[in-house]
Amino acid sequence: MPAQRQEPFTVGIIQECASTDLAANVDRQIERVREAHQKGAQVICLQELFNSPYFCKRQDAARFDIAEPIPGPTTERMRAVAAELQVVLVVPVFERQAAGIYRNSAAIVDADGSLLGVYRKMHIPDDPLYYEKYYFTPGEPVPLGNAVRTRDGFAVWKTRYADIGVLICWDQWYPEGARITSLLGAQVLFYPTAIGWHPSEKASFGVAQTEAWRTMQRAHAIANGVYVASPNRVGFEDEPGTEGIEFFGHSFIADPFGRIIASADAEPAVVVATCDPSVSEDTRRNWPFLRDRRIDAYGGVLSRWLG
Repeated sequence: MPAQRQEPFTVGIIQECASTDLAANVDRQIERVREAHQKGAQVICLQELFNSPYFCKRQDAARFDIAEPIPGPTTERMRAVAAELQVVLVVPVFERQAAGIYRNSAAIVDADGSLLGVYRKMHIPDDPLYYEKYYFTPGEPVPLGNAVRTRDGFAVWKTRYADIGVLICWDQWYPEGARITSLLGAQVLFYPTAIGWHPSEKASFGVAQTEAWRTMQRAHAIANGVYVASPNRVGFEDEPGTEGIEFFGHSFIADPFGRIIASADAEPAVVVATCDPSVSEDTRRNWPFLRDRRIDAYGGVLSRWLG
């Protein structure tokens, strides 16, 4: 893979709600991509499973029908938009790889519309209203061509404007994924997300949950000296027989010092910020965490428990 570009680049993240009209969801997101482009964004990331409601709130075999292959109808539309606007797009969709093998994936589309490959979510949760293990098989990114580095299910993609790492939602709670992706050369980590509150818990835990979500990812930025950009969805999504989920938004972009340099509240929004690789260089010189790692002493992290 050629050397990293050192010019500043501008990222955009899309925070939106989703309806049961899948085609309308795609149309809405394309308009948001155009808005981000008008604001100067060169690399634009959509939210997790952007073209549908968050369907994992219950186990229902009929919901596998939402899935589509990559390349497929949604990624082909987004490839055309990327080529038209000359922007890089991260397009998270429910991927049908084969009968019985479905993935929570993100297609990486370069600024000429070429499909660079697919990242597949590595960490799959299973919690009330987040029954993802029923739907998703983890891991195994799909690299296309020479524009990618991969290791153990993680990947970095060399796009026209920057070398980007893509992880998805539950991945954001694991320092190992952020570390490996950073060591592969990512200049920015994108975390497309669908996270929200159980309505009955919002009063007691809502603020703390939101802050924990942001704090964890800001820590990845600090520990690795990289930019982090996390688009979340917004809006209440019903599920009969349950309280549903209120997706809380608060999408943000953090710099390598962990400072939030652009953010949204709980409404649909486009968040844009410029990322300067020289800031990573300066941060890593002053906080040389990568230099001082004791890579000879970390074998224990490969064990589930050491107690």
